[in-house]
Amino acid sequence: MKGFPRTRRGLAVAGALTVLLAAAGVGTWATDTWPFEAKDRYCWGAWEEDSGPEFLGDEAFAGGEGSRTATETALGPRRTTGRCTVAIHTTDDDDYDGSRASEDTRVVVDYGPAPRGAARRMEWINDYLGGRAVPLPDGLPGATDGGHGLLVLPKRCDTRDGRPTAVTLDATATSYSGDRSYPGTAGLGGSRSAAELMVSIANRAMEKTGCAPAKPLSITSPVINLPEDRETYFERACRIRGMEFDQESARDLAYQVGTVGRNLQSCSVSTTGRDEARIFDALMVSEPRLSVLFDGTTGTKAAAHGWRGTGVFADGYKVVRADCAGRPMTLLMLSPSQRENTPYFTAFTNAVTGRVGCAPVAPGGSDR
Repeated sequence: MKGFPRTRRGLAVAGALTVLLAAAGVGTWATDTWPFEAKDRYCWGAWEEDSGPEFLGDEAFAGGEGSRTATETALGPRRTTGRCTVAIHTTDDDDYDGSRASEDTRVVVDYGPAPRGAARRMEWINDYLGGRAVPLPDGLPGATDGGHGLLVLPKRCDTRDGRPTAVTLDATATSYSGDRSYPGTAGLGGSRSAAELMVSIANRAMEKTGCAPAKPLSITSPVINLPEDRETYFERACRIRGMEFDQESARDLAYQVGTVGRNLQSCSVSTTGRDEARIFDALMVSEPRLSVLFDGTTGTKAAAHGWRGTGVFADGYKVVRADCAGRPMTLLMLSPSQRENTPYFTAFTNAVTGRVGCAPVAPGGSDR
């Protein structure tokens, strides 16, 4: 594990004494007055200081004082999993009630395979492909919502047991004022910037682990924006027939229509209020490299009577894989084990297959 701390004591002190401390590969310095203008690099050298996103520049300190530190595990041909964390801590005395204000930001990148266990993998897949996630452009197999992201790497980077290797990105920020805390903004710069950050990591990590393709991954097209916000006060979730809730139940619920495309579709329903809880998350994945993430989790026989393909109905999740116009389509629903949501999964599945023109997968579906 290597660490690279950097401390800045506000922009107003630029010109103060610079101190360089070198020990065991760790550097700490305070201002930009060093005779050379070398930029810090983070995460195996993939990201550079002041290269665009707010969290990598002076904007991260917002006129106060603070520090930016980075830690990373080594990558190499025999070390094909790793984690990099960029952490920012800022403090400011200029709070409206005179108390000390601070903010902690963490940007975490993982390089490695999908989780081995089926239940954990289902959650992991939905975390990055469901909700407000939108597909990456230019045929890259992945998605991002601007604060989190997933990019699946080429087959040559797969593990020995066949699991795909992926880059995941997770950013969180928490602001503190007195005895209160509330979510902050991590400063990734939006979905396009998050996608570019993942591509930079992927190219650098593949070089280090020895599986880089002849042509580096790149992004040239814009990332689409999710057109719909979260909806409350409804009767039919995600406007899908068969996903109705009675008026009393729906009063405390909200739904989110996610991506609706040929390769990816999602719909989520949750409770509202401070203690938000999942009712269900439904997801369809048909992009070939993303579909490989489900390999080994969908069983060898039909999930239940009337269902096409193979699948598993387990506590906490239901997953089914079937052929759709010559490509594998995987459908997933996550929900608390005490809830009976098979009718909603059936409705979601029928809506998806009807929309894209597949043969029915769930009972009650119709050919188009």
